[in-house]
Amino acid sequence: MINQKELSQIEKGEKIDHYLLLKKCEIKITKTNKQYLFLELGDKSLTLGANLWDNFEYFYKSVIPGDVVKVAGNMDEFQGTPQIKIISISKAKAASGVSSEDFLPVSKRNINEMEKEFYSRIERIINPHLKQLMKLIFNDENFKKYSKVPAGKAWHHSYIHGLLEHTLEIIKICDLMCDIHGEINRDLLVCGAMMHDFGKTEELSFDGAFDYTDKGKLLGHIVISAMYVNEESKKISGFPEELKNCLLHIILSHQGKLEYASPVVPKTLEAITLYQADELSAKVNAYKNALSLGAGSENKWTKYISLAATDLYNHGLLPDVNSDAKTLFD
Repeated sequence: MINQKELSQIEKGEKIDHYLLLKKCEIKITKTNKQYLFLELGDKSLTLGANLWDNFEYFYKSVIPGDVVKVAGNMDEFQGTPQIKIISISKAKAASGVSSEDFLPVSKRNINEMEKEFYSRIERIINPHLKQLMKLIFNDENFKKYSKVPAGKAWHHSYIHGLLEHTLEIIKICDLMCDIHGEINRDLLVCGAMMHDFGKTEELSFDGAFDYTDKGKLLGHIVISAMYVNEESKKISGFPEELKNCLLHIILSHQGKLEYASPVVPKTLEAITLYQADELSAKVNAYKNALSLGAGSENKWTKYISLAATDLYNHGLLPDVNSDAKTLFD
């Protein structure tokens, strides 16, 4: 295990002498037709950009994303965004004892508690066909991957155990909506929540830098999730066709719009509920993380965030502290 200051705690001008995870390594060209090497380097706390302008050919050929590198340089800034000014960089030697897992961000929630909560929620499913389906799909082998994979490469819940954390948040929101609206089929909705991103276990690689697999790029997690439901439901005698189609519809429509890669838009109460719950969980997490990167700075506004289509304002108004202030997960 390494002992070094986190990137998020390093101020502009401060020296960097760190092992870091190489997340991206691309040759780019300036407006004056000069080649340079663009890098993304990170630890558990932060990912930053960096450029190599000269003599980068050997380094470029010796590394791939997911490698650990040794970096010497300084914390710099470009157009208000922190970046690393590199003095020297090389692939870490095996004898350093450092691995890529040392740099992967991890959920702050306890994994054992999340696992217990997930399986206890399956036990609360009343519909026998849906309960059996969830138990078939979330067998020990599948759940091992499901519980580790991030929910995304970079935007939201992009850390180890992130998908499980994200799913449990959505289930809480869905259960709340079912308490408010009795017309919603709770079992169907909750199973849709459990399955909507299941395909990310095969869409994303997460042993080193988070990235998309070949299967993920070719099929996408929505299709992979739907394929699992379609195949596993065939193993259950008498599984109702209508029930299967409605569950598949929740999965296929969960990104809400055709332009967001959903092949259909939500057309049932359960599908629209899942879409909105997914949006709420994802965006609150993403916005919270974006705001945390600027915590402590004098500028209350973040940089413009293209995925949010806006910059964000950190008002600094902390929640009122009292002994009863607990979250749903406390």
